[in-house]
Amino acid sequence: MFFNKAFLFVLFIPFFGTAQKFELGKVSVAELEEKVCPSDSNAVAAILYNKARTHFVYEDKTGFSTVHEYEFRIKIYKKEGLSWANHKVRYYIGYENLRDETVAFSNCVTYNLENGAIVKTKLAGEGSFKKEINEYWKEAAITMPNVKPGSVIEFKYVLKSENIVRFPVFTFQYDIPVNYARYDTEIPEYFIYKPILQGFRQVNTESKIVSGHQNFSNQYNQTVNLSYQQINSSYFAEHIPALHDEAFVDNIENYRSSVHHELEKTRFHDAPEKNYATTWEGVANTIFKERDFGKQLDQHDYFLPDLKMIIKDAVTETEKANAIFNFVQHKMNWNGDYSYYADKGAKKAYEAGTGNAAEINFILIAMLNQAGLNANAVLTSTISHGVPVFPGRTIFNYVIASATVDGSRMLFDAVNKYTTPNILPFYALNWNGRLIRSDGSSEEINLVPKIVSKELVNIIGTIDASGKISGKCRSQKTNYNALHYREKYGNANQDGYVEKFENDHPGLQISKYLIENKVTDLSKPVVESFDFETNNETEVIGNRMMIDPLLFFTIAQNPFNQEQRELPIYLAYPEQIKYNISFEIPAGYTVESVPKSITFAMPENVGTFAFKILTAENKIQVAVTTDMNNVILPADFYPTLKEFYQKSIDRQNEKIILKKI
Repeated sequence: MFFNKAFLFVLFIPFFGTAQKFELGKVSVAELEEKVCPSDSNAVAAILYNKARTHFVYEDKTGFSTVHEYEFRIKIYKKEGLSWANHKVRYYIGYENLRDETVAFSNCVTYNLENGAIVKTKLAGEGSFKKEINEYWKEAAITMPNVKPGSVIEFKYVLKSENIVRFPVFTFQYDIPVNYARYDTEIPEYFIYKPILQGFRQVNTESKIVSGHQNFSNQYNQTVNLSYQQINSSYFAEHIPALHDEAFVDNIENYRSSVHHELEKTRFHDAPEKNYATTWEGVANTIFKERDFGKQLDQHDYFLPDLKMIIKDAVTETEKANAIFNFVQHKMNWNGDYSYYADKGAKKAYEAGTGNAAEINFILIAMLNQAGLNANAVLTSTISHGVPVFPGRTIFNYVIASATVDGSRMLFDAVNKYTTPNILPFYALNWNGRLIRSDGSSEEINLVPKIVSKELVNIIGTIDASGKISGKCRSQKTNYNALHYREKYGNANQDGYVEKFENDHPGLQISKYLIENKVTDLSKPVVESFDFETNNETEVIGNRMMIDPLLFFTIAQNPFNQEQRELPIYLAYPEQIKYNISFEIPAGYTVESVPKSITFAMPENVGTFAFKILTAENKIQVAVTTDMNNVILPADFYPTLKEFYQKSIDRQNEKIILKKI
């Protein structure tokens, strides 16, 4: 593959310089006088510094827990940046065996410069809020007082948690520039964490082993001193530009510079070493043993009568798989929950006809297995959830089905009403999934589409002496192009769709519109056909007539129009778009000139463009094919991609010129 996931992670760069010192309450006149962000004149605000520290505390009854302290200093430059005076922190309250997390804000001050003097406004009680999001989460929020362009705000908050398995993600990069960011961790020797740096920005790190200790009260109210070795690590970066969203990006959060910590193992002196699902096999084993996962796949009594009817006429494994998939897809309705755990259970969901993603695809997997096919669950992370890059239970939020059918592995997702075997929903196309088996083994599954999705357009037309073109158009869309069409227009009113198509192409009139396989036989291409008349694709000047070779399918603007590109280019799936256009020229005209046929390609077979035009007597034939073979391209390939599309658009916009005899 041209581009892989390695780009996401910045290597740890050892650094042993002197760390900068930033302290709350030390706002300077220079910071308040600053009118424009030095590194980005368009910035509405900037984070002057963002510091965090994670350390452990010990209690006799509950053991170790974590304390995460955060400090921010933010400069507001423009009124559009006033929203940065609001800050929200979510914290978890849904633990079964742990105490609820807590969040407390402090040192919340707004600084302004008035008559050359620094004026401080402290946050009062009415500017601090807490609310319940759902049964698992609460949110603490502040709204800073007296904030206006020119203000500097500071605040601190502390998140306390007994959950030591994973630290909150520390973010270096925001939607505004960051002058300096630093994250310090102080981890006792009993815990081994896996730190993962994500993003493109250079992050320096330094670590050292030091002595640590805790004083705590035992059950007899005596003070006990606990001494140990600990690893102190620092991650810091400077002059981090804002992360701006760009076109053709899967999930911008995948590229935000940050550091993640997940517990790898514990090693207490008086207990055996304990691993915390740090291998894929460990993750698979842990998840499969959950009541709301593995046991759901073992149940099958509730659907056996239906299954016999579903596959009674099926002979081959492919016929069985397709029949079962179509049944589950049509019977079950998704409730919008992406979970990979069952909620009310597969049996109850089956009886109700409604369930979450896990319940629907668990039903599918169980049916496929009961029909004699080797089916398993594949854990995935939806695009909005982020890329699964290291072993862990929390990195997944979705599940699909895999089955061996007539010797080939196939992937299924019955949640979406328009998917077909091996064509997954767009939100599930997130690089890799993890197939897990009941024996605890697992296997990485590549979710990047390899099948080429096609759009094939055929037009036969006639041009009259006034320049009006009339004819017939037929198009076919396959695989992901078909899925995209069905998701967008599956429930659309046909007359409204045609009217919109005409409005998008001024001068075009459509009649006898027909569509096949829009929502019926999803295994077949979506086929559109219609008659048309258009007077907007030709221009008559004197005794000459100029014609757009691709008629109303001509592309006017390059979709890749950025001057600079920061993020990788995400194209979702390999694609071929092909136009075959044939038309008769009017009597009394001859062909004076046509654009030259041309074929060109991008390096490494990323994409090709072919433009061919033939003339014979009173007929002109145009064949244009664009092939894109890669799904993800690095940012430094953007100029090449931009130039490729511009060259193809320029050629499409060259005119066919007819001359009156």
